[in-house]
Amino acid sequence: MPRIALYPGSFDPVTNGHLDVVRRAVGLCDRLIVAIGVHPGKKPLFSIEERLDMVEAVFAPVASVAGCAFDCTTYDNLTIAAAQKSGAAILIRGLRDGTDLDYEMQIAGMNETMAPDVQTVFIPASVGTRPITATLVRQIAAMGGDVSAFVPEAVASRLKARFAGSA
Repeated sequence: MPRIALYPGSFDPVTNGHLDVVRRAVGLCDRLIVAIGVHPGKKPLFSIEERLDMVEAVFAPVASVAGCAFDCTTYDNLTIAAAQKSGAAILIRGLRDGTDLDYEMQIAGMNETMAPDVQTVFIPASVGTRPITATLVRQIAAMGGDVSAFVPEAVASRLKARFAGSA
C-alpha cells in the first residue's frame, strides 16, 4: 500500500521554507499531495490558479527527482477532512520554532481525535529557512525589497511583477 502524505497550507506565496519541507517530505512517502487551503474570509495576494502554478513548478521537480508521485489540489473544508478524502495517512506540518510547535500540537491532537488513522509528522525547518514566513515575504516584496533569498526564483519574479511600480 503506498504511503500518501498531504502537505497543507496557503502557499501565498511559495517560500524556500515550504521548499525545505517538501524536500524532506518526499523521502517519507510514495505520493505527496500539496493542498492549498481556500478560505473565503482571506484575501490572498495570488489567485488559487497562480498558487497552483507555483506549487506545481517548484515542488513537482523535487518530487520527481526523489521518485515520489506528486499532486497539488485545493480544499475549502477541514484539513483533516481533505487528508482523509485524498487517502493520506500522513499529514505533513513544518515547524519553525516553539510557537509553531505549541500551535501545531493542539491541532494535531484535535486531528487525531477526529481521524486516528491520519498521523501528523512534524518537519523542523532547516536553520537557513527558520525566519522565513510568507507574510514577511509579501511585506518585503510590497515595499520593493529583494526577496530572492527567501523564495524560489520563479516566485521572486512573480512577486516582482505583482508589485512593479507600487513601491
